[in-house]
Amino acid sequence: FPVTIGANATIVCGNEIGSFSFIGAGAVITKSVKPYALMIGNPAIQTGWMSENGQKLQFNNGEAICSETGQKYMLSNDQITRVA
Repeated sequence: FPVTIGANATIVCGNEIGSFSFIGAGAVITKSVKPYALMIGNPAIQTGWMSENGQKLQFNNGEAICSETGQKYMLSNDQITRVA
């Protein structure tokens, strides 16, 4: 599945990058990245969640809807699930 990696980002060897995650420009990834995670900084930290269409998700009671596609996502136990 696709991921987005910004310019000049560094991914330290051995770390996995989850599906649909976003790595900000210049970020330094020092640990594995969860699917749908938004990572920025040096060292990178997770600052949010992204939809499969590249929109930042805003969760309310564990539920978010992509502003562009209307696709629904659920957040539970720090994991994202796309609802069919």
